[in-house]
Amino acid sequence: MSKDAKPASHRIDQFHSGPGARADHWRDLVDAAKAWAEGHGDRAKYEALLNDIAVTEEFHGYPGLQLMSALKESAASGDGATSLALSTRIAQALTTRSFRQHVGDWSLHEDGEGGVPDLLPPAFGRTEAHRPYFETLIVTGISATSWPNLASEWRRLRRPMDAFVYEPVIVGSLEDAFCAVILNPNLAAVVVNEGFALRSRHDAPVLRTLTSLMEQHEASDASALRLAHIVKRVRPELDLYLMSNRNVEEMAGNPEADVVRRIFYSVEELLELHLCILEGVQDRFDTPFFDNLKKYAQRPIGTFHALPIARGKSIFKSDWIRDMGEFYGPNLFLAESSATTGGLDSLLEPTGNIKDAQEKAARAFGADHVFFVTNGTSTSNKMAVQALLAPGDINIVDRNCHKSHHYGMVLSGAQPLYVEAFPMTEYSMYGAVPLKTIKQALLNLKAEGRLNKVKMVDLTNCTFDGHIYNTRRVMEECLAIKPDLIFLWDEAWFGFARFSPFLRPRTAMGAANDIEAWLHDPKSVAAYEKQQAELGKNPSDDLLLKTRLIPDPRKVKLRVYQTNSTHKSMSALRQGSMLFVKDVDFHTVEAQFHEAVFTHASTSPNQQLIASLDVARRQMELEGYGLVANAMEIAFAIRQAVNNNPLISKYFRILGADAMVPAQYRQSGFVDFLTPGVNWATALKSLQDDEFCLDPTRMTLVCGTAGFDGTQFKGILANRYGIQLNKTSRNSVLFQSNINNTRSDVAHLVRVLAEIAGEIDRGLKKGGANARKTFDARVKSLMTDVPDLPNFSHFHNAFRGDAGTKTNEGNIRGGFFAAYDAAGCEYIRVADSDIDRRLKSGPDLVSANFVIPYPPCCPIMVPGQVITQETIDFMRKLDVKEIHGYDAREGLKLVTPEALARIGGAGRPSGAAKPKAAAAKS
Repeated sequence: MSKDAKPASHRIDQFHSGPGARADHWRDLVDAAKAWAEGHGDRAKYEALLNDIAVTEEFHGYPGLQLMSALKESAASGDGATSLALSTRIAQALTTRSFRQHVGDWSLHEDGEGGVPDLLPPAFGRTEAHRPYFETLIVTGISATSWPNLASEWRRLRRPMDAFVYEPVIVGSLEDAFCAVILNPNLAAVVVNEGFALRSRHDAPVLRTLTSLMEQHEASDASALRLAHIVKRVRPELDLYLMSNRNVEEMAGNPEADVVRRIFYSVEELLELHLCILEGVQDRFDTPFFDNLKKYAQRPIGTFHALPIARGKSIFKSDWIRDMGEFYGPNLFLAESSATTGGLDSLLEPTGNIKDAQEKAARAFGADHVFFVTNGTSTSNKMAVQALLAPGDINIVDRNCHKSHHYGMVLSGAQPLYVEAFPMTEYSMYGAVPLKTIKQALLNLKAEGRLNKVKMVDLTNCTFDGHIYNTRRVMEECLAIKPDLIFLWDEAWFGFARFSPFLRPRTAMGAANDIEAWLHDPKSVAAYEKQQAELGKNPSDDLLLKTRLIPDPRKVKLRVYQTNSTHKSMSALRQGSMLFVKDVDFHTVEAQFHEAVFTHASTSPNQQLIASLDVARRQMELEGYGLVANAMEIAFAIRQAVNNNPLISKYFRILGADAMVPAQYRQSGFVDFLTPGVNWATALKSLQDDEFCLDPTRMTLVCGTAGFDGTQFKGILANRYGIQLNKTSRNSVLFQSNINNTRSDVAHLVRVLAEIAGEIDRGLKKGGANARKTFDARVKSLMTDVPDLPNFSHFHNAFRGDAGTKTNEGNIRGGFFAAYDAAGCEYIRVADSDIDRRLKSGPDLVSANFVIPYPPCCPIMVPGQVITQETIDFMRKLDVKEIHGYDAREGLKLVTPEALARIGGAGRPSGAAKPKAAAAKS
């Protein structure tokens, strides 16, 4: 939003207002102070901005009560010069984050004098040892006039030997506590005293929308335990402490108090509470494997094992490869080892610090168990599929999922029953699989008496292009049909979402925890029985498809698995992945999981990669909330800058939620994050209710309207401007913001797009009518003359085995190994007329390979699939350069009709009917 377009009142409740918005507000205040001090501005405007800021600054440790009071006093006395000087220093300290270590930022005067006694801890600001800084929220019922004294009492607890330093943030009501938890990413602990008020002491409209995020029964209950539950739901990573002057023994025995780390009686042990706060942060800060690896690297080690690079002597003593050591530094080589002893551990069978690190990751991500994986989520997916599915088991799977799921079924011998995502033909991409399609597949299997064969539902969340499932609804409705289904959610791109209270419920682990809580709620059985009475004894499939089904909580077995590419959205090295488990029957498959680990994991895993997984968990537990909020804010800034710029938007646009998610799946009526009037509450309603939502950090930029196909535009950005991106389509490219991005990155991207748009504009004006005609024809070919997206057709009868007539599952393993018979395979080029002849007259064209355009690495053909005209049409118009499983010189690899006849003799008769539902379509 441009400066001229900013509302008079800061809208902190806007969904895209994150940490950067706070800095913007302070810069606005500095601008107003400067105008006032220089005599060409309005003092009233400065005071109005200061009053707006003051409301929400109470929720932050810095600048704190003293500096905010000084700002108000200088404004009230008409001292514009002091107002400018102090607001400038505060704004700079917030931007650079120097207040975390620099003593002068906390004082009233620039020379560092004038600080409040006890404001600064011993050793604060010294350079010899960096101590991480955080803030602790204190919720209290005492009068606000006593808060400065209370803050001083907390500061006096600080000691030079403390590993961390923290600043208290004091509030006096449930509403203000909730707002602080939402707005302050620096919080690491919350202390809740009894006796606080319900309502905020501020009559500020901007706070009302925030507090509306709480459920109604929560917003009217000002008990300490209720507040603890609210905080834990919003920020589960925070440590909670209760201080009570009542029967603390009874409260400690209450199962509802499980969300609290420790309960104290009144204020009798304030130092003990201080130590507990530090210990809680230390628990999250500890990285068992990384800590031990650092110690190992400092030990004198004699290496007589198969890793010459360890300790680096072969590097640093070399005249020829010494530059490698100089580039990476000595620690990389000192920390390399093939050993699993001496303070290290085995990834294959962890019993020490890797085991401890995985347990910490399980806590951080809401899982029961975690496996660290060092060769990517491709391996995590194959491990899960291999461990959970046996030969002949049916897996209901998104046809457009990553290739690793398909290869996993080749390994396990499971039969994929492909379900189709809704198409986005205009942009040559697929969305996500509608729940109705998944339910129909289950109901078809049930009608044929084969429901017992389906073991898993396997989906991608979010999709490459950002479509997020309503994970809880999908699992609950599927469990209503088959209560022991296993769910595998490939969240390769979505691992960061755990640390956003808005996105967390849509993650696999977030939804699984919510379902688990519902299963233990006594009201769940009543809700199920009420719906059963309404449905009747034999409800029709049509009625079941239209109804939001409730599972029987007495029969449900909650079995949920989630994989994520930690390296894609967190600070882990490439190929770092985690596999999360929340499965009540995990003990029945644990041995199989270990076999899958032995199958896929290297016996020589990279130590640095394991350490980076450990460190990534630490970072997300301690600062992930703020980092994710910033990544989302960066994405919104890019969306606004591109779509609101008159020149850029002539040729480029970033698609909003309304373009990416069809209206039928946005039941709440939500349009887009940037629609005027949208705030956190309206966005939350969409995230709670809609079948699909859009991940705000994934931005599809349409470049076909500028005359570029996706591959061409990707190359221009990379080669001319050093801008890297990942996925392309026929007429778009995909940008992704992450925790590494800054607003400088936004400025660079916007400048580049403006430059390219300007070049197009000038070229069209200079080239006249002919240039415009050529340009329009190019745009039409990219935006209008697009091929239909091919759905999965069906497996050839030779690979159908005992499949039913209503469903399209097949033996993908048999199709895959049919390609190993060279004599039973043939090649035909895609452009060859023989393709068209056989499509029209037969015999069937049956793929012998996976054919996988990269990116996004989702197959358009699988082994054993009958190839249709729409698939060939799509192949002929495909514009990506890298297509795995297809060699343009030889053509498509097909199973010959003769080989199919031989294979068919051992399976389903060659004349058997094709499935009635050749593909489960939306």
